[in-house]
Amino acid sequence: MPGTNLTRDEAQQRAAHIATQSYAVELDLTTAADTFRSVTTARFTSSAPGSETFVDLIAPSVESITLNGESLDPATHFDGSRISLRSVAADNELVVEATCAFMNTGEGMHRFVDPVDGEVYVYTQFEVPDARRVMAVFEQPDLKAEFTFTLTGPSHWQVLSNAVSPPAEPVRDGVAIWRFPATPRIPTYVTALVAGPYDVVRDSVEGRAGEIPLGVFCRRSMTPHLDAANILACTKAGFAYFEEMFDSAYPFTKYDQVFAPEYNWGAMENAGCVTINETYIFRGKVPETHVERRALTILHELAHMWFGDLVTMRWWDDLWLNESFAEWASTACQAEATEWTGAWTTFCTQEKAWAYRQDQLSSTHPVVAPIRDLREVETNFDGITYAKGASVLKQLVAYVGRDEFVAGLRSYFAKHSWGNTTLNDLLVELEQASGRDLRSWVHKWLETSGVNLLRPVIEIDEQGMITSAVIEQSVASGDDLLRPHRLEIGAYDLVDGRFVRTGVISLDVDGPRTAVPQLIGAARPAVILVNDADLAYAKIRFDPLSLAAILAHPRGFTDTLPHSLALAAVWDMTRDAQMRARDYLPFALAALDGERDSTLVRSLLGQIATCVTHYVAPEHRAAAHQLVIDRLRSLALAAPAGTDAQLQLISGYAELLAPGDDPALVRGLLDGSTQLDGLAVDTDMRWTLVTALAAMGSEDDATGDLVAAEVARDNTSTGRERAARARASRPDPAAKAAAWAEGVEDVRTPNSVIGALAHGFARASDPTLLEPYVATFLDRVIDISATRTFAVAEEINGFYPARLAGPGLLDTTNAWLAAHPDAPAPVRRAMSENRDAVARATAAQERDRKEA
Repeated sequence: MPGTNLTRDEAQQRAAHIATQSYAVELDLTTAADTFRSVTTARFTSSAPGSETFVDLIAPSVESITLNGESLDPATHFDGSRISLRSVAADNELVVEATCAFMNTGEGMHRFVDPVDGEVYVYTQFEVPDARRVMAVFEQPDLKAEFTFTLTGPSHWQVLSNAVSPPAEPVRDGVAIWRFPATPRIPTYVTALVAGPYDVVRDSVEGRAGEIPLGVFCRRSMTPHLDAANILACTKAGFAYFEEMFDSAYPFTKYDQVFAPEYNWGAMENAGCVTINETYIFRGKVPETHVERRALTILHELAHMWFGDLVTMRWWDDLWLNESFAEWASTACQAEATEWTGAWTTFCTQEKAWAYRQDQLSSTHPVVAPIRDLREVETNFDGITYAKGASVLKQLVAYVGRDEFVAGLRSYFAKHSWGNTTLNDLLVELEQASGRDLRSWVHKWLETSGVNLLRPVIEIDEQGMITSAVIEQSVASGDDLLRPHRLEIGAYDLVDGRFVRTGVISLDVDGPRTAVPQLIGAARPAVILVNDADLAYAKIRFDPLSLAAILAHPRGFTDTLPHSLALAAVWDMTRDAQMRARDYLPFALAALDGERDSTLVRSLLGQIATCVTHYVAPEHRAAAHQLVIDRLRSLALAAPAGTDAQLQLISGYAELLAPGDDPALVRGLLDGSTQLDGLAVDTDMRWTLVTALAAMGSEDDATGDLVAAEVARDNTSTGRERAARARASRPDPAAKAAAWAEGVEDVRTPNSVIGALAHGFARASDPTLLEPYVATFLDRVIDISATRTFAVAEEINGFYPARLAGPGLLDTTNAWLAAHPDAPAPVRRAMSENRDAVARATAAQERDRKEA
């Protein structure tokens, strides 16, 4: 038994003869500050009486194990992660009494103490395999069961689970017990318990099965910032949309959304009790892209109530289908049923860009990835599983037809409710609804890895008429395979400095060369845009004349989707070392001027920062930095008052400031001596300014008083995290050493603080500050993986000194990989991806050194 790393073979063997019926779980959270009492009564059957099996549990100690009335010695039956049952009966009752541990990692039962009022809040996070940190379970998705939870805790708490919360029953002074009714049959990873003095805003929505209670919960100290009306409006829109699309009633008895502190992910689809990252409660003004992203997250988790919770994957091989479907469905809902009608443009700018980046790493994998064990599951929550999967689902909808796709979904839910499925079960319904054989499509798009590149090759005569037009397809990454693409080609003329679409061609592209006869004999347009409607999943390039026109008119497109596609293609050329970083920067800065799409502003600012800090050759970096700082400052000061652009430009400017830059603007905004009309210098903006001054080594922060004073103003958990980031951003060796000690070495540091420290640590305009940590990181990385949880190890990976990207770090990282062929798979994957980023940056720097 390989301990905590359950394998697919073990899961299949266990499911072959074990069928779970129910769990009754009793938890007492009043016993200690670091542990709690857990008693699990599991009822299950076996088709092989007398056989051996095991139950999963990670706990400091097990006090008793009783199987069918017989006491089993924990010393010989519990190894720290599994309870061995050496002879089960046909019908079984297992009772396990254990002492389980509260976590500070965002996994299992996370315990948080609010620094504002000292109140305790707990919540569970079980995906992938962490229900076993709270109760004794068969931890695999195909062994569904009914769950009945009972929780003892302080009487002033709100206590939530998957079922409607019962009244609290007094136990003793200040202590109560909550006895929940049984859930439907659900997998272990979507069960949930949330407890603490949460504040709540209640509402309801009329669903097909009747009125569904809604609740939005947050910590008391966050209540003044909770925008419950916006959250509930989005939720209600999602209920109406999904019940109609799936032709299926919402499957649970209520729907709670809990904003949780120190949270690792965006959210989690616990059945009827969704937990959401507390950063989605906005303490001040935020860019509209953040509000849009929150709406997408809300809808994503709601879609999971059907796809994932009602119908569940048999094994983690089909994790992609859970997440990809939720991504596609939530974006469709957002575009069609909410104010965010441009959601597919955002999808192009954010999600597909993520997919393309992930698909060009050495760790890329097919969308349908064979998952051999739990460690592989944890590493596959990536841009392939989410964004590429959703991109190809979008293609599939276009291929089979929207009505046919929806009809197949409806049949799928009707046939498999409360059960477990594989991809094949969905394909059967889609094939029947559409009349198409999808197996070839599945092989080319789901069972292979990598992305293709599409490039137009255009020839014209002396009069400017097109004589030849071909789309060339090549392999950009992954498998050596050219795929079929259904796409549009847009023709744009330049009119008064703007690109105006004058024609569109729908085309099936397949093979290395696809002719475009519709263009022959036409006058050459200013821009020919391949994949104009963003239907295809492919990198694109421009012919020379189109590229020249786009570079000369960075804001030439008036529609956001082709504008986003053009910007993405130019950035991709820079990432691929086909354009000098120094040439990209003026283009991107010009594109920023007047940009009003919040997501595009955010994307451009991120790309500019990456360009300056990683892709510009070191000898050109000072000049590039000055160019960017000066231009961002000018754009920020000129931005219309109170706009999203003003907010993001000031933040982007502050986040790039370094020693030697003029601190006057940020200092003035912070102390109030400088004011910009419409700019709210609220708590979060103050932290951005404080961090900028700290990163500059400003005399304002010479003794650390600046950060300390800000903590006194914002003595909250978010304030604690922002302070950690600011301190770690200081440009001196002592600050980097302190950040490393607290973030990497101190096991008491919470997950969210580790992430904040890593961000600050990486902010080093003088990369030599990080040189001592190259060998230290490489020496520690395997041990960190072995001794820390997966979520914490991921946060610590942020301390990899990528700011040193160049030939030296590339050689050192490659040498480590060569010397550690047997390192644990998650470690090798993380290090390979670190290496890939450094290799890309090194190539971009080499290109930047060359003449244009």
